Amino acid sequence: MSHTEFKDMPLIEPLQHALAEKGYAEPSPIQAQAIPLLLEGRDLLACAQTGTGKTAAFALPMLNRIATQGRKPFRRGVRNLILVPTRELAVQVTESFRTYGAHLDLKIAMIYGGVSQTPQTKDLYFGLDVLVATTGRLLDLIKQGHANLSGVECLVLDEADRMLAMGFIDDLREIVSDVPKERQTLLFSATMAKGVAKLAAGLLNNPEEIRIDPEGTTAEKIDQSVLFVRLRDKPALLLDLLHSQYFEKQEELCLIFTRTKRDARLIATHLNRDGIRSDTIHGDRTQAAREDALRRFKLGETPVLVATDVAARGIDVKNIGLVINYDLPMDAENYVHRIGRTARAGESGR
Repeated sequence: MSHTEFKDMPLIEPLQHALAEKGYAEPSPIQAQAIPLLLEGRDLLACAQTGTGKTAAFALPMLNRIATQGRKPFRRGVRNLILVPTRELAVQVTESFRTYGAHLDLKIAMIYGGVSQTPQTKDLYFGLDVLVATTGRLLDLIKQGHANLSGVECLVLDEADRMLAMGFIDDLREIVSDVPKERQTLLFSATMAKGVAKLAAGLLNNPEEIRIDPEGTTAEKIDQSVLFVRLRDKPALLLDLLHSQYFEKQEELCLIFTRTKRDARLIATHLNRDGIRSDTIHGDRTQAAREDALRRFKLGETPVLVATDVAARGIDVKNIGLVINYDLPMDAENYVHRIGRTARAGESGR
């Protein structure tokens, strides 16, 4: 059954209220297809690009079920678990859950590496309705006795292809072994990469399948261009590109991708010297520094952000009008994920 507006969906009033406050009236294609299935308790394998609204596609039915069941999590227990590949994505997904669940009295938390465990163990102590986690830190807390997954009712793997590409398959298997077999399982992937289908076959029970975009394709509303340039001329061309084209639209943000942390630092320094406010996100920066850089980017205080692929899956920022691949990624999938930072939610981009 398809729904043209959220108000036609069987979602409880607090969720409808939160959607109305954000001005969300019509579900995206992934939301229109997935939400009714998930409200019925079905397992799901969904292939959808970033920027299609997939977080709400699983967050809304999950919150609806939690609120209507009325159960409470037990000490150190987790009722619903969302596994993500990066810290940035953990923050993004958690923010979405808190937005949609603003009028519900639920315990929602996130855990990831690179920061102190103490606040995370405190969050876990009294139990959680929703936990968003990266695999490494979650395994550490399980082994230390701070997290108990024996009561998990729904397991979500978000951006499963990225988790496989980053080598998290063994962590995933160990975590899944602690989760009850009787559960709802959802697997979301931007591409149907090698290994995703095999992973799904081992985790999902007679799942429904949804494909919003074919594997390896890019968003239709992205205007893509290729510039051929000698290596030594790339810095000058980047400046010319930003000055002559990009900054005609001052309200837009620009995201630049490089292959190495060193290049990210050099490019940001080069741009700042030329008067273009820039910052970086890469693996050598502390979590606090990365979060601060992302915050100032969102606010437009630094309209250009230079990033390595560690940030490709975790940045969900409006008004990114231009994505520049300063270095080409190693494969087509990473290219899709990089340029998927623009043209989000039906907007156009370059």
